[in-house]
Amino acid sequence: MRRGRRCEFIAYFFIVWAAAPAPLQAQAAPAAADARVERLYAAAKAAEARGDVPAAISGYEAIVAAAPRLAAAYNNLGALYIQVGEYTKAAGILEKGLKIEPAMPSASALLGIALYEMGDYAAARPRLEAALKANPRDDRGERMLAEDLLKLGELEAAAAHLQQLSRRQPRDEESWYLLGKIYMRLAEQALARLNEIDPDSALAHQVAGEIMEGLKNFEGALLEYKKAVEKAPGKPGTHYALGNLYWTNGQWEAAAQEFQAELANDRGNCLAQWKLGNIALEQGLKPEDALAPVERALALCPGLAQARVDHARACLKLGRNEEAAGDLEAAAKTNPDEPSVHFFLAQAYRALGRAQDAAMEMQTFAKLEEKERAQTAKRAHDVMDQKEPR
Repeated sequence: MRRGRRCEFIAYFFIVWAAAPAPLQAQAAPAAADARVERLYAAAKAAEARGDVPAAISGYEAIVAAAPRLAAAYNNLGALYIQVGEYTKAAGILEKGLKIEPAMPSASALLGIALYEMGDYAAARPRLEAALKANPRDDRGERMLAEDLLKLGELEAAAAHLQQLSRRQPRDEESWYLLGKIYMRLAEQALARLNEIDPDSALAHQVAGEIMEGLKNFEGALLEYKKAVEKAPGKPGTHYALGNLYWTNGQWEAAAQEFQAELANDRGNCLAQWKLGNIALEQGLKPEDALAPVERALALCPGLAQARVDHARACLKLGRNEEAAGDLEAAAKTNPDEPSVHFFLAQAYRALGRAQDAAMEMQTFAKLEEKERAQTAKRAHDVMDQKEPR
């Protein structure tokens, strides 16, 4: 764990106990010893407040010596040891504190952190799990446990905790990053196993094609998809993957042929149906030729926004402007940042005589287009910047 993150955990668990001195008063006896412990506690807190960690450590060490049954002092001393990187000392003192007060979640969590930093991930796990059980909505503790499980290679268990965390904190970038990292490792393991079973299977070739396509190696992807089709021409998905690559590169006729073959294997593939309609529009064929497959796609997948837009495009060509406007208004609600939706909606409004609405949609289209161009330019600049020698 990075030092900044570690300090965040430590501060959290230290405050839980140090915020209120009541436990010190409750457990210290007799009165003279109680007064001495209170003075030591005040001095340790003052040292901590001014950033004098060694003095704060000395203060808590004195408290532990003066009141060896005071569990809270062990917790705070352990937190300070972790802060200065004294993990072995921290583990020892926290274990002593937990023997005095086993039901001390913060000490359990801190012990888990110390063991994690010492590289003893197996020993850290039950301590972190105990702390999270005591406080199931502790985001810091859950992330720490997920990281520990990741170190242990318990990928599915780590993913389960990160999923819980991301539900509570949907904008927590680090949780999504770790979750993505786990999924990539699980995918690598699955693909390795797939190749062990049969490296020349249709699925192995299809997955290899998907990887190459993701890397923009279209020639390599094309070869792999063709091998997948050759190995299993009747398997749903093989023709679609090949057809989609053709479609992405504007090879309309080859794409249409593969989509038709896919539908012979899987009539419920709404994406293949939609793309057949899209191809008809791109080729400038009769709008009726586009409308039929797009409507079949929408019957299968009513929420397919791309098909809704193409349905509207076909309706515009047929003069069914009211219907087109309805499609595009629905698409704009689903995907308000897609420029083309607003462009075609402006056309529909213009055809309906709604000049003001058409002008507003064109303004929205222009803004989104400009934003998209700026983002593309920034990505290109970032790529070039990375290629320049430092």
